[in-house]
Amino acid sequence: MLIQCTKKLLDQLDIKPQSHIEAEPLFSWHAHLLTINRRKTVVLVNDQNRYAIVFHGLKAKDFKKLDEVLLQGIRETFLQEGMKEEIVEKFLLQSKEFTYTKTKDRTSVARMNKACENVQFFEELLDSDSIFNTRMSMRVSRDLVGDGKNKYICPNEEMYKDLELFAGEPIFRTKAVQLKVSLKLGKKRNVWRRIVVPVNITFDQLHEFLQTAFGWQDYHLHEFYVYEDAASVHERSINNFVYHEKGHKPIINLVCDEEAFAYPNDVEMKLETDIKLSEYIPAYKKLEYNYDFGDNWQHEIKVEKMIDDYDVNYPVCLEGEGSTPPEDVGGEHGYEEFLKILANPKHPDYKHMVEWGELQGYGDFDIGKVNHILKNRW
Repeated sequence: MLIQCTKKLLDQLDIKPQSHIEAEPLFSWHAHLLTINRRKTVVLVNDQNRYAIVFHGLKAKDFKKLDEVLLQGIRETFLQEGMKEEIVEKFLLQSKEFTYTKTKDRTSVARMNKACENVQFFEELLDSDSIFNTRMSMRVSRDLVGDGKNKYICPNEEMYKDLELFAGEPIFRTKAVQLKVSLKLGKKRNVWRRIVVPVNITFDQLHEFLQTAFGWQDYHLHEFYVYEDAASVHERSINNFVYHEKGHKPIINLVCDEEAFAYPNDVEMKLETDIKLSEYIPAYKKLEYNYDFGDNWQHEIKVEKMIDDYDVNYPVCLEGEGSTPPEDVGGEHGYEEFLKILANPKHPDYKHMVEWGELQGYGDFDIGKVNHILKNRW
């Protein structure tokens, strides 16, 4: 593997660069060292397709064994993408011999610098608990980048094509789950989405996908509950509000913010970050997703079936029905009032409500738009 380093990275490594050699672009990378939040960060950018791998919080010991660190970072990122393990290992086996040189040319450096800018832009995605920042790597690699006059590419899609050519076979094989997610709006409204998601995603990623599927704007806090499959012998009472409406007992409450722990209930609480769906699915088939504790939008999640050989690595919305209420409409009662005004063009607030609804993104369910965002957001 050829690693073409900036002077800053070479100084950190304290090595004399070797003479520049020619290498297959798929096994050739440009690398830069920068400091983010007082932590040393290395951004590795592939020469052939501009896929980026991000390492954050490296210490002196990590730089002394950088060969191993880079290989492990590539491994973890590709596996998180859902690639077949045997293909990942085949790629790494051909990458074991490392050569460190100076950067190649101004064009390659400019492309690497663009990836570094994106890392800094998405700084909040950096994980301080691990040097292998797979989520950041995947996010940065999904941004459109210029590749010549009036031509743009998505580095992740280009990497998939390159690895498929390298392997001579499809590169994805992951387990997935089909979910039916229904927004509880009483009997008057029927709003639901049927989606397929890889089970190796985390619950905070599932939150992002549900926001997309329903057209929410992610303005508010949220949480998940996972329920026992068998109904509890204890009837749900006013004080037992966390019980499922059919008597199923919650086993875990996954929250999105540390502040939630200041308001404990009888259910074990955990931060959703880094908790994968596979830890609870398919063992449990009933979940709940609550969004915006003011308007109180409750979504029932049913596990419909498992898919062992999912051949893509992103979520897909299969079908759905109904428009999602606009943000901050005032809960179910406010939504009904909103709809009454929209149904009466003579109402004095009609024009204002139409304009306000448009600003909130209110509209008909568009499955094509949803799937476009899901594919590129993942």
